[in-house]
This record gives sequence, C-alpha cells and structure tokens, in this order.
Amino acid sequence: MLDWNPDLSESDMPRYLAIANAIAEDIKRGRLAVGDRLPPQRKLAKRLDIDFTTVARGYVEAQKRGLVESRVGQGTFICPPRARSGRGRAPFPVDLSMNLPPEPDDPELLGRMSAGLAEVSRDLVALLRYQDFGGSQADKDAASNWLGRRALVPSHDRLLVTPGAHPALLGVFGLLAKPGDTILCEAVTYPGCRSIAAQLGLKLVGLEMDRDGVTPDALADACKRHAPKALYLNPTLHNPTTLTIPESRREALAAVARRQSLSIVEDDAYGFIPAHGPAPFAAIAPDLTWHIAGLAKCIGAGLRAAYVVAPEARQSWPFAAAMRAANIMASPLTVALATRWIEDGTADAILRFIRAEALARQQLASEILPKGSFRSDPLAFNLWLRLPPGWTRSAFIGHMRATGLGIVASDAFTVAGAPEEAVRVCLGGPLKRDRLRSALEFMAHTLAAAPAVSSPFL
Repeated sequence: MLDWNPDLSESDMPRYLAIANAIAEDIKRGRLAVGDRLPPQRKLAKRLDIDFTTVARGYVEAQKRGLVESRVGQGTFICPPRARSGRGRAPFPVDLSMNLPPEPDDPELLGRMSAGLAEVSRDLVALLRYQDFGGSQADKDAASNWLGRRALVPSHDRLLVTPGAHPALLGVFGLLAKPGDTILCEAVTYPGCRSIAAQLGLKLVGLEMDRDGVTPDALADACKRHAPKALYLNPTLHNPTTLTIPESRREALAAVARRQSLSIVEDDAYGFIPAHGPAPFAAIAPDLTWHIAGLAKCIGAGLRAAYVVAPEARQSWPFAAAMRAANIMASPLTVALATRWIEDGTADAILRFIRAEALARQQLASEILPKGSFRSDPLAFNLWLRLPPGWTRSAFIGHMRATGLGIVASDAFTVAGAPEEAVRVCLGGPLKRDRLRSALEFMAHTLAAAPAVSSPFL
C-alpha cells in the first residue's frame, strides 16, 4: 500500500488528525488491511503537499489509537485488530529523561571493551573477595593517570576510589555538615544534590546565576547571611543548563570561598567530556575543594565508580570511615575493569566516541528544534528547552508523556525562585539517532502548535 493517498480535502480538523482518521476509515472500509505498509512519511508529505512533521504526527496519532505500528528500519504497518483495543498507546516510547552518555555501537570499540572484561575475569575469584576501602595501589595509579587529564596530580593519601558519585556526595555532605546546616548551590541544580541534602536534613540555598554560573556577589552575600558549611557546584556542562563556568569565574568564586574558609564540593561528572575544559576547582583551590570525578558520564554509569580527591590527607580519614560503614567498598570487579580500560587506552576510546556522538546529536537537535528555543553545548548530553508563550511545563510534559516521550520539568532542578517554563531533554543513552530524530521532530511540531490543538486528552 505504498501508494495510499488519503483525501483530506473534506476534513476541517487539523491535518495530522485528518491523516489518523483517514487511516481508521480506510481500515474500516477494507482499503487498508492488516500488514499493509503505509507510505514513508516524507513521501506522503510530498504527495499531500504538507509538512513532513504533520505526517509524522498523524502516524503518531494513529499509533496512539492502536491502528498502526512502527518498526525501526522497516516502516509503518497496519496492526491486527487485537492491537487496536484502547487508546493512549505510546507511539514510539522514547525516554529522554535520563542524562546518560551515548552508548558505544562501534564493533571495534565493543571488541576492545569485551577484551578488557575478559582479561579482568582471569582473576575473577580474587575480585569476589572483600577489599580494603579506597582502592588498591593499581587502582589509584589508574585514577591518578585519569585525573591527570584534568591537570590534577593528587597524592595517593588524598585519593579514594568510591562506589559512584552519589555515595561520595552523601559522604562528603555528611562529613561537612550536620542536620540543620546550610549548603549553597546553584539556583538551578542537579536533582541528586537536592535529594541528598533532604536525606541528611540539610538546608539547601540556591544562588543567583548569570550566563557564567553562580555570581561572586551572590556567594559573598549568602556566606554573610547563612553561615554555610559548603558550596556545591557542577561546574562543567552543568546539569541541566549545560553551562560551563569559565576559568575567570572559577577563580573569582574560589577567592570568595577562601576569604570565608568555605569548602567547595566539585561534582565534576562531565569534566572529562570537553577535550580542553577550564581547570577544575581542585586545581585552583586544592586546599578547599572536595573533587568528585565520577565515571558514569565519561565511560558508563554501570561501572558505579568515582574518584574522590580530598583537600588534605587527614580529611580523607573520616570520609573513608563513613564510606566504609555505609558501602563497605566499591565493587572490585567494576573498579578493576575501569583500571584496565584506563591502562590499555579503551577508556580514552570510549571518551572519544562519546564526544563525537554527543556532537552529532546536538547538531541534530539544532537542525530540528526551533532556533533560539533551547540552551545547550555542542558536547552536552542534554538541552535546556525554554517553552514558547502559551505552553506551561506541566502541559508540555503531560503531552509528551501521553505520546510516549519522557522529559523532565524545571521543577526537579529549581532551588531558588519560581521554576521557569522549561524542560530538560536528554539525547544520550541507548537511543539510536533515527529514533531521536523522530522524537525531536514530533517535539518541534508540538512546540509550533497551540497547547489546545496539541492536547492528547479526550
């Protein structure tokens, strides 16, 4: 049925609904049968002289009704009747809510990764035993090697291998502050920071930001008013806004922190993604900074490992004790794998892949989404989408969720002030580019329409 050519001339409904209605009517009349393949979206758009995204949206609406199914790389096909029961079926379930790096799919790189795992597994029994907390000598050597890419050369007595950035943040916050104490952070910040502060009974105070991040004046004022115990920052490819604090601003913030004897907690989750990013706070103010270099965003979240650099050796002792009590140790198996990949260059190859793929996906977003509608960075895994007038974040989130797209509203990130009408859209993870393209095209079409026209509810 690649020659299917619906007549939309008599419909006074939006074109995308008219397309879905035409599919339903032609199934009812027997013009379309189970298994029939509909024309490619671009071909039908040209045939009907309408925009491609309108056809895409019509197919999405038909899939919501259970009339058709989309098969990646094959096309769109008429479903059997049993698949047509109920409405609200997700058109192409796509999770754009988790900020993950793009997953490697290059056979040569996957082969290198597998070879590293095979090499590590030769000593598998030893890796199933309890280990001392903080990492072996070999693991710390690899960590030092890795951190050297960020101009960090900490002594081993300040360096600890931990079971991921989240437990490390929990340990550092618990060490620096007691319930009721204040931690400063960005006005819009990483949700994990909010969760950890709430769990520990800490007061989180968000600071005013400009295009370069937290302002020095806001930090100085907050120090006078709140007597904070620490400043938490996610300074490179900030989650969710993707901004990177320039080095001059980092130096200014560090100077304020030094005058106030204020500890800095640097969550450097994305610090390795830029090939030549600004120096970390741990290099600018090493005596003030707890540096947390997680491997989740630059290699893979499943490793559950992070390298923590304490400001000085004696501060690492109570931190290690608290981490040992809560977590026993980082997984020796995954840490050994990370060490192996760093030593043999596989980690660098993964990082190069992530950079290249993130760049390609950001380019895709810039081609599809309305110009000026979002903030991002060419190497970020997400974008910060500001909604046009008429759209609220709740309405937009509801519409996206009803059509199978998962994104996150600004409420999850906002600490100070009212949340802006914005959402975080993630571009990485296991999602392939063709499905990402379809999701972004649908999103762009939705943004161009009024919320009432776009409503998926009956």
